[in-house]
Amino acid sequence: MDTVEKIVEDFASDIAMSSFSSGTRLRDMIRAIRACKTAAEERAVVRRECAAIRTAISENEPALRHRNMAKLMFIHMLGYPTHFAHMECLKLIAAAGYPEKRVGYLGLMLLLDERQEVLMLVTNSLKQDLNHPNQFIVGLALCALGNICSAEMARDLSPEVERLMRSREVNTKKKAALCSIRIVRKVPDLAENFMALAASLLKEKHHGVLISAIQLCTELCKASKDALEYLRKNCIEGLVRILRDVSNSSYAPEYDVSGIADPFLHIRVLKLMRILGQGDADCSEYMNDILAQVATKTDSNKNAGNAILYECVQTIMGIEATSGLRVLAINILGRFLSNRDNNIRYVALNMLMRAIAVDALAVQRHRTTILECVKDADASIRKRALELVFLLVNDTNVKPLTKELIDYLSIADPDFKGDLTSKICSIVEKFSQEKLWYLDQMFKVLSLAGNHVKDDVCHALIVVLSNASELQGYSVRSLYKALQAYGKQGSLVRVAVWCIGEYGEMLVNNVGMLDGEEKITVTESDAVDAVEIALNRHSADATTGAMCLVALLKLSSRFPSTSERVKQIVARNKENAVLELQQRSIEFSSIIQRHQSIRSSLLERMPVLDEASYLVKRATATQATISANKHAPTVAPGGLKLPNGVAKPTSAPLADLLDLSSDDAPASTTTSTTTPNDFLQDLLGIGGVSTSTAGVPSTASTDILMDLLSIGSSPLQNGTPGQESKPVHAVPEAIDLLGSLSSTTSVSAETKPTRLVSQGMDLLDGLSSSTSVSGLEKTVHPSITAFQSTTLKITFDLKRQPGNPRETTIHATFTNLTSSTYTDFIFQAAVPKFIQLKLDPASGNTVPANGNGSVTQGLSVTNNQQGQKPLAMRIRMSYKVNGEDRLEQGQVSNFPSGL
Repeated sequence: MDTVEKIVEDFASDIAMSSFSSGTRLRDMIRAIRACKTAAEERAVVRRECAAIRTAISENEPALRHRNMAKLMFIHMLGYPTHFAHMECLKLIAAAGYPEKRVGYLGLMLLLDERQEVLMLVTNSLKQDLNHPNQFIVGLALCALGNICSAEMARDLSPEVERLMRSREVNTKKKAALCSIRIVRKVPDLAENFMALAASLLKEKHHGVLISAIQLCTELCKASKDALEYLRKNCIEGLVRILRDVSNSSYAPEYDVSGIADPFLHIRVLKLMRILGQGDADCSEYMNDILAQVATKTDSNKNAGNAILYECVQTIMGIEATSGLRVLAINILGRFLSNRDNNIRYVALNMLMRAIAVDALAVQRHRTTILECVKDADASIRKRALELVFLLVNDTNVKPLTKELIDYLSIADPDFKGDLTSKICSIVEKFSQEKLWYLDQMFKVLSLAGNHVKDDVCHALIVVLSNASELQGYSVRSLYKALQAYGKQGSLVRVAVWCIGEYGEMLVNNVGMLDGEEKITVTESDAVDAVEIALNRHSADATTGAMCLVALLKLSSRFPSTSERVKQIVARNKENAVLELQQRSIEFSSIIQRHQSIRSSLLERMPVLDEASYLVKRATATQATISANKHAPTVAPGGLKLPNGVAKPTSAPLADLLDLSSDDAPASTTTSTTTPNDFLQDLLGIGGVSTSTAGVPSTASTDILMDLLSIGSSPLQNGTPGQESKPVHAVPEAIDLLGSLSSTTSVSAETKPTRLVSQGMDLLDGLSSSTSVSGLEKTVHPSITAFQSTTLKITFDLKRQPGNPRETTIHATFTNLTSSTYTDFIFQAAVPKFIQLKLDPASGNTVPANGNGSVTQGLSVTNNQQGQKPLAMRIRMSYKVNGEDRLEQGQVSNFPSGL
């Protein structure tokens, strides 16, 4: 502000020297404003001054006009309105004297912009001043035009600007070139008028003119392809000459910056070379020699020299340079990484990230220096270096790079451990060539930064463990030792207690010893101790606590001698403040006390987890998270293929798809709705209430225990509900959940569920034999066209069972109306909460072209408010046409009445 005030005061001084100025009124106003102690006092001073200026304007006093304009500019800079004096600017511009024009043009640039209508009145004055014999007045007009020029003014005044670019005056040429930049930006069609003029200015000797001309050439290249081609043919030689002359020039005081001759001109030339050489092999070849000369001769001990080197590297990486020149450029960036200046190291890391795509091998040579930057004290450099290391990893260097990162993980700052852990886990998962190495690295990460490892990473590790039968003994021993040393790491505790619960006998008996592995002595009591300590230490965490209780329950079956002790540990949590742990405690106590005969079969080892299905689930969950931030649902190109009939997890856009009524919450048709952080809860069923396959809200306790027992699907998932069950939060001990179940009890997958709490029944008690409905007659309704577009037609054949009028069976037929075959076809449906939906697998995932065949799929819907609300359904179809993803969706509302 002081600088601007000084400029305005200098104007006032110039005015004071003329015969019609009064002198110090501007200074008096500034002193009065600065003396104000409150904003109200300042506003009062400004109001008085503005009133006096309005009076002078109304009395039309030419002698005071320039002084009043100087005060108005200061008032404008303070933020007060000055629109009432816009015409005074035009009057000062139209005056004959230079001092008045100087203040008038300054006011024009400060107080007005191109959107003001009054600006149209100044075009004629600008045209007269552009033709004025006084070069200083011409300069004022060019400056104003370059700052506030509109498209109409550009078209009207461009001939004058073109003429002034041929002037003999250096300052006039320079200002005309800068003014041309504004004209080209406003009216790109005028670019062709300035191409030849810009090329001719590159032959000038004055550096100011050269910089202005190079800026104009850069703008012309952006505005027009024709100008780009013209400048490639006519300017490359001139640019090379300019760069060579300025690089080899001797000391010149007016251009010297820290011993470097005009670094600003260096950088402008290099930027224009990058634009001209991009995608043009001939131009790039012509530049190679001079770029190599600049890269080798520029002094890197000065900041100005580093700026030139950085711009030179950008130019080399942006054009079609030779491989040797690219290696030279990357070596310069490698030297930057050793610089003490944080800014230089940061821009070098940024540039190296872009250089990997051009020459990854040359960047690999600086891997050691980049790894040192990961340990830098500056957080921004650490993060950028870590991203660069992640890009450098490949199959050949993954092991040494991972070792370096894990070694640093133990001493890294807590704020940085999260990013570092995430990158290490990604590297290990992506480039692991053998399971043993993968497990060793993940165990190290869990030990050193387990509190920063995400749940989906832990779930992936458990999936690998369940599939690596030959490594399960080694894994449980390694995790047991890690648990003893790093018991405070949350993710380590969860994975370790899961393994101890599943493979506890391997831990005690040293099963599956690898070559070179040392035996450890662990008793059955030691294994229970480890889980008990973890439970006591992490009891506030519902997930970890629940997994500890599950592990203890399984150990009571693996090690019968510890059964009584486990019972006591579990019983202590019956009054736990966490409802999840309280509920599990009660259920597990009942299993230990009353179901000895079937406990071993109920608590068998979990079946091998399907690794392929997990990868699909994880990928779709990640895709759903990404699409949640978008306005419309999309299918990611190249996404994983899903078998038809398997729905993707619900994302935010899908929630809109499900919203069929304002008074009912949407219900998903997916088998389970999972977020990226719910994999571990999904593994053991310790999350909230899940959605069953049939769309029925099942109780949390039922899902949890059924998942725990691993005895097949819950009755609520496969049967027809007789009555909607309510969630069970805490079951009193008096209710025996497994009371009437014997070792010979057979569990049918098609039995009806009963209400758990209100009838006080055992979870598995009261299950009747399956009821066959194959013999019942069905009511057939006419077919309906559920959806039809120019590309796809869907027909629903409806059948209703007389024995259960609420249930309707739908046979969907999908017909392709185009000449291209649809592949990877997936059908999804969603219904309101009062409707339950079950999707059967489709007959295929390829829909033939031109209606030559079709794909069919079965659906079953149950309307719990039949007669009150009609059936309604939203549908979505995703498929590929010649490898391109397509998505269609619609609403089915033409179901026959009564369904």
